[in-house]
Amino acid sequence: MSGVTTAVPEGPLTGLLVADFSRVLSGPFATMMLADLGARVIKVEHPRTGDDSRGYGPFAGGTSLYFARVNRGKQSVALDLKDPADLAVATRLVARADVLVENYRPGVMARLGLGPAELFVDHPGLVYCSISGFGHTGPWSQRPAYDAVVQGMSGIMAITGQEGGARVKPGLPVADLSAGLYAYGGITAALLGRARTGRGTHLDIAMYDATVSLLEGPALSWLATGVEPGPIGNAHFSIAPFDTFACADRDITVCAANDGLFAALAGALGTPGILADPRYTTNAARHEHRGELKSELEAALRTRPAEHWLVELELAGVPCGPIATVGEAVGSTQTLARRMVVDAGGVAMPGNPLKMSGWQDPAVRPAAPALDEHGDLVRAEFGAG
Repeated sequence: MSGVTTAVPEGPLTGLLVADFSRVLSGPFATMMLADLGARVIKVEHPRTGDDSRGYGPFAGGTSLYFARVNRGKQSVALDLKDPADLAVATRLVARADVLVENYRPGVMARLGLGPAELFVDHPGLVYCSISGFGHTGPWSQRPAYDAVVQGMSGIMAITGQEGGARVKPGLPVADLSAGLYAYGGITAALLGRARTGRGTHLDIAMYDATVSLLEGPALSWLATGVEPGPIGNAHFSIAPFDTFACADRDITVCAANDGLFAALAGALGTPGILADPRYTTNAARHEHRGELKSELEAALRTRPAEHWLVELELAGVPCGPIATVGEAVGSTQTLARRMVVDAGGVAMPGNPLKMSGWQDPAVRPAAPALDEHGDLVRAEFGAG
């Protein structure tokens, strides 16, 4: 599947050169976004193993779909950074790059002579992005980390799951993906700053910081009260009704986030009497009594199947939706219309959510590279003399 040639589409980042020393997920996810928008991304991999994620499933035809998704549209060169000749190629690549992305443990790149302090001497305009578990400062900076470790330490697992149940993590690698998104946003902001000042910068992105920043309501609650919020299932920490609710055949999500929507909900369900109940006259009261309110709403919802109520609630203007399976979501007409599944070298994968007028959003995109697929090209371009 790799090696299928499709030109990288023109985009707002066309002409940008990215030296990608990252691997697995957070860094490759960030650089995938850059490649999707037209940047030339050269991925530096170890000659023997390549990116670790080449060995992660699921697989199709012997190719890792995990790797294929976040490395589409990149070029691969295999370099042993402990070998002087290979390090020289990497150094010349960096000398011409606009952006460098790496997610080694703090200090590794500096020991290779590729740290930000060393490179800024001769390349002051470089945008250097480091992604690590806990950042380059603080007492935890040298701790090794993977997504699940950071999720546990960041508080995310403490608020996920049913009240009184076991602590669980979300079904997605939230720490990796959020760090990658912050890195992507930070890189584009730094490039804008460089265009104005001529100066690059060192971006220090921590998976831990990124995940803590997503705590939102639970963090605000603890900061205000000192009381641990704990998990509350699918409910909202401050709004009610804002939860999943059982119908006759399946659950749906209903979010009535203000008094007007609550009145519309009561009307659609044929339960106008709840509007006069003092337990439900304000959002604060509804949230305090959300358990009783959920029981009353479900008593009505359980009388008809989900499809009936979804039609009624949509007609009433109440935000609602089914609890879709992955297949239902990925195969939906909305996903198709928004081009959120693309073909990259014969592999179907999630598309790019950034839709920009004036720029392409192609349904067919370049494949992820085979290990060292572009090695000869890169060595010829960035080799000695």
